[in-house]
Amino acid sequence: MEFISQRVKSLAVSQTLAMSQKSAELRQQGIDVINLSVGEPDFYTPDHIKAAADQAIADNYSFYSPVPGYLSLRQAVCDKLARENGLSFTPDCIVVSNGAKQALCNVILATVNPGDEVVIPTPAWVSYVEMVKLAEGITVTIPTGIDSDFKVTPERLEAAITARTRMILLCSPSNPTGSVYSRDELAALVAVIERHPDIIVVADEIYEHINYTGSFTSLGSFKSIADRVVIINGVSKAYAMTGWRIGYCAAPLAIAKAVSKLQGQYTSGASSIAQKAAEAAYTGSQECVAEMCAAFRRRRDLVVEKASQIPGLRINVPQGAFYLFPEVSALLGKTAPDGRKIETSGDLAMYLLECGHVATVDGAAFGAPGYIRFSYATSDDNLRIAMERIAKAVAALK
Repeated sequence: MEFISQRVKSLAVSQTLAMSQKSAELRQQGIDVINLSVGEPDFYTPDHIKAAADQAIADNYSFYSPVPGYLSLRQAVCDKLARENGLSFTPDCIVVSNGAKQALCNVILATVNPGDEVVIPTPAWVSYVEMVKLAEGITVTIPTGIDSDFKVTPERLEAAITARTRMILLCSPSNPTGSVYSRDELAALVAVIERHPDIIVVADEIYEHINYTGSFTSLGSFKSIADRVVIINGVSKAYAMTGWRIGYCAAPLAIAKAVSKLQGQYTSGASSIAQKAAEAAYTGSQECVAEMCAAFRRRRDLVVEKASQIPGLRINVPQGAFYLFPEVSALLGKTAPDGRKIETSGDLAMYLLECGHVATVDGAAFGAPGYIRFSYATSDDNLRIAMERIAKAVAALK
């Protein structure tokens, strides 16, 4: 008898997590693998945030938290959105979840009906398409490439919209490409969205503070569409708090209420201790954010310099996040020293892992075959060694 639902059978395994697991298995065999597959800062959570968690334990924050999150944290989020983004939200429009991943999935499940179309420019984070599947929606992708800096144009966005379009999902700064939309570029997309008043816009802004452009524009700041923009953000990337699992959506009230209703039935409120830590992240000194961003920028420059010297890798200069997304089609069709054929970018990623001992991710996982993703969220020394190994492995292809 078959016990597994079609819903789960239809989902793809997360390739970022799969490559991370594969690299861990090789390390357990005694192989020195450098993992550039995972999207996680290598910094420790700042001390003042950890101290807030300690204090929360001492103060007995050990009971169920409200489903949408503590009022004090939701107010801190509102204050952050007003201070940094010029947005006006009230706490009842904020729902705190177990990471930005759950916040995003909540919004999709709460708003997308079976058969609704969700427009997603690609390359895109691996879970977007799978979340739409869970909601029984239909993903409409808009492929982009390195020549356009992986950005969608207004014309292509317009062409992707149909009478069945329910949602547009945009991510800036982008995982996996590191591209950042300027205010002018977003304004041009907003002009398209204005013509379609029944479409919800979800703005994944989790990499907001890992941004090398000197400015950041939230989609929610465009007043003409603000009443149907949902912002997804959290503390994982900016504050090195991936394991604390705190994210949020900031949404029109009706959507926020629907999200809270949904979350109340399958996880309830997020960790009480982690919420108090996140509150300290938003209300305390932001110096740690700037310091980590500066380190990521230095690493970005290092990886771009090294990668640009490797024949067969075609790169752009990412303006945010902590990923490089080189185009590798020039390496396809080659043969490795062990006789394996490199037919796809997935073959290349596996070759780099098994023979070069560097874990990357196949671009096909992000809807972009012919590319691979490096994460440079690791130490400068690790990055230097990793790029040397990649260069050596690529040079050995014939």
